[in-house]
Amino acid sequence: MSDEPIEIAAGTSTHPGLRRRVNEDALLAQAPLFLVADGMGGHDAGDRASAAVVGEFAAFAGRRTVDIDDMRAALERARAQVGAIVSGARAAGTTLSGVAVSEVGGVGYWLTLNVGDSRTYRFARGVLEQISVDHSVVQELVDAGALDGAAAATDRRRNEITRAIGAGSNGEADYWMVPAEPGDRMLVCSDGLSGELDAVRIAGILTEEHDPQAAATRLVHEALVHGGRDNVTAIVVDALSVNGHDDIYDTAPAGGRSADIDEDTRPRSGAKGNA
Repeated sequence: MSDEPIEIAAGTSTHPGLRRRVNEDALLAQAPLFLVADGMGGHDAGDRASAAVVGEFAAFAGRRTVDIDDMRAALERARAQVGAIVSGARAAGTTLSGVAVSEVGGVGYWLTLNVGDSRTYRFARGVLEQISVDHSVVQELVDAGALDGAAAATDRRRNEITRAIGAGSNGEADYWMVPAEPGDRMLVCSDGLSGELDAVRIAGILTEEHDPQAAATRLVHEALVHGGRDNVTAIVVDALSVNGHDDIYDTAPAGGRSADIDEDTRPRSGAKGNA
């Protein structure tokens, strides 16, 4: 077994989609960090914002682990970078979601974070679980029981987010510490993927494609085949071994959550997010 907390293999793929000229998604896939940022703001603001955010976190590349204090400090620096971007009348902003390698008591953990509606999933023991919670108007309505899943897929507010980095939002990130196990497959993606493929199809691809690069490439390809209405990005991260665990297991398809996004992500008008 490797002396790393989590021995990793990873693959990435990104595409501007079939209706966009500019890819406002940015990604970071260098251990110990695997992040996707989905920019917004029009013109060149969105891609600048997402690139600025992943650039701040890239300073951790090559480290053995990161902890929540590292992540919070990088996020604050990223907010300052995005706040300095001005492009026309619209404020620049970006979502951010992903997973980092961390360690507790010598055992490998996934440290996940999320701001906005990009997503982080865990596929393990045949079950696809969305770890992140969408910061969106529609998700708030679903949580409140005011909207069901079928209606959420076509609701006109489905692309409005309630937290972002920049774009007038001061919403904080959500963090989770998830014990890692050998055989875990983590998926980090922009809403251009989750908006085109339902959870059953995502799980099927993650099961069928054993190589993480092949899985990431196919996920993006199928999102394009199913419409490609937005920028689409996927990072697939496999746990080959984990300190503190000796077992390994196979995966099989299962269901989970999905959303239907067919326009650019944008912050809710006047929203300041939730601390």
